[in-house]
Amino acid sequence: MPLSGPGETSAAQPLPVSFPVPAAAPPTPRRARVPAAEPDQGTPAGDRQLVFFGAETAEPSVADLAGLLAGPGEVHRMGGTARLSVVVGAAWRVHVLVTELAQRGVRAAWTPTEDRRYAVRTAYTRAIVPLAAAWLRGGTQQPPAGFQLDGRRLRLWLATAGVIDSPDTVVLHLGGLDPGRWAVVGAALVAAGLVGELVEPAAGGPAYRITGRRRVLRLAELVGEPPPAAPPGAWPVRD
Repeated sequence: MPLSGPGETSAAQPLPVSFPVPAAAPPTPRRARVPAAEPDQGTPAGDRQLVFFGAETAEPSVADLAGLLAGPGEVHRMGGTARLSVVVGAAWRVHVLVTELAQRGVRAAWTPTEDRRYAVRTAYTRAIVPLAAAWLRGGTQQPPAGFQLDGRRLRLWLATAGVIDSPDTVVLHLGGLDPGRWAVVGAALVAAGLVGELVEPAAGGPAYRITGRRRVLRLAELVGEPPPAAPPGAWPVRD
């Protein structure tokens, strides 16, 4: 499906399968959970406070789209505009991403790839220029200094390239070929309380594997409820 960019036209085309897609208006943010006076047994007090950085505690913003770039997403510049693109392996991910982008006022379209995946691309827009300026160093894409991951960014990364290997294991796939890029993202995971094991490309990566029930529950609290399009077992669930 062509994008509406400079010199391009756009044609209406349904999304790959019939999943429910919510309206584009931003959802009303939910109230953050208040930590209990005493932490659960075996859970440090600081872990409970991470929910305040969850996806449900603030309105969506364009800055959240850095979550796509933490994974396999790419940002491209054209003159005074920029766009994001990412290839995903399942139709439900297309629905989630198109909806999440629309909630941030960014139009997106998709096209099937030759290997039976889906390329999701935004239109060229000035709204994405700050992301491009922060992440592009010449022709190289790198996380900016001090890069951080909150619930909204993690939600987008998970929707793009997260895989539930088991109830106690989540794999978040990365992009690029630069171990330095992966290291910065890994440090942001650690800062969010989600220590992950780097999976090398030869072993099915690059990706970070997050293991342990406590860490997966923490991730579930940060990313919020499963999107309507996500099939059962594709999203970490809060107990």
